Amino acid sequence: QVQLVESGGGLVQPGGSLRLSCAASGSIFSMNAMGWYRQAPGKQRELVAIITSGGRTNYADSVKGRFTISRGNAKNTVYLEMNSLKPEDTAVYYCNAAGRTGYGPFDDWGQGTQVTVSS
Repeated sequence: QVQLVESGGGLVQPGGSLRLSCAASGSIFSMNAMGWYRQAPGKQRELVAIITSGGRTNYADSVKGRFTISRGNAKNTVYLEMNSLKPEDTAVYYCNAAGRTGYGPFDDWGQGTQVTVSS
């Protein structure tokens, strides 16, 4: 089993910045991709950004140019740098990781961290 621990959420004013962190632990043999998703009240969970083991990234159109996903120096960590935040970015942000453990494939989620953009 793989555990994902997120941190960095909070309350920020419009135009502000936040940095989310996610660390994956467990018997991870290989990591295919790590990503961030978000879910606002009454809406479906949506992809925000994803980064593959090869370093390729993909972003939702709504965050392109404002958010940056990156991998940390520590193994199996990922960050989401969020700039120029808007009220519509308010949501619970979830980290996702997919890969293989010694027992087989995994596709796991963190517990979520609240991001609130409000004046």
